[in-house]
Amino acid sequence: MAHIAGLAGHPPVRPVPELDGRHDLEEALGTAIAARVREFRLQLGWTVGQLAAESGMSKGMLSKIENAQASPSLATLARLSEALQVPVTAFFRGLNEEQDVLYVRAGQGLNIEHKGSETGRRYESLGIMRAPSNALEPVRVTLTERADTFPLYQHAGTELIYMLAGRMEYGYGSSRYVLESGDALQFTGGVPHGPAALVELPIQFLSVKSITPSS
Repeated sequence: MAHIAGLAGHPPVRPVPELDGRHDLEEALGTAIAARVREFRLQLGWTVGQLAAESGMSKGMLSKIENAQASPSLATLARLSEALQVPVTAFFRGLNEEQDVLYVRAGQGLNIEHKGSETGRRYESLGIMRAPSNALEPVRVTLTERADTFPLYQHAGTELIYMLAGRMEYGYGSSRYVLESGDALQFTGGVPHGPAALVELPIQFLSVKSITPSS
């Protein structure tokens, strides 16, 4: 005859801690707060010691919070909020979310306005990840009208040009490269560069720049 759990000397069945929903939520909450505290600190370029000084906390406690080894109280979050100049709710961003991902449908990039944004030229930002994952700056460039001159660009890091449509000459320093659909050009951004001649319109290419992290 089978015995029923909790009767005939058998202890009652208890939930496995790893399967307890409350335990999972607390763990996810600690992980989200740890990631946000570290993210906001790095955006300010602060060390753990600097944040400790600004918030009046110990370096040891901050280190435990950033490594999800300690759960901060609301009072502690309020002190971190004031020191980092973010709302308390910002620490919970990412809870029950997937890792950051940017999805931009065709034609829905954010228009960029700068000295090269004239008639027949469109520059679309395809989004930049949040720190510390903001290492790339992708832009889709569309050229539909010819022009005698184009601005030259210089910037830190490197850049990748990938041609999507059309044909053009691209200047890099004293050199020129003929680019058409499927071609790629990668170079150091410190040398003056930019479109030199539009051969076959419309032209569209993807520009991906590396972003040098601020120290």
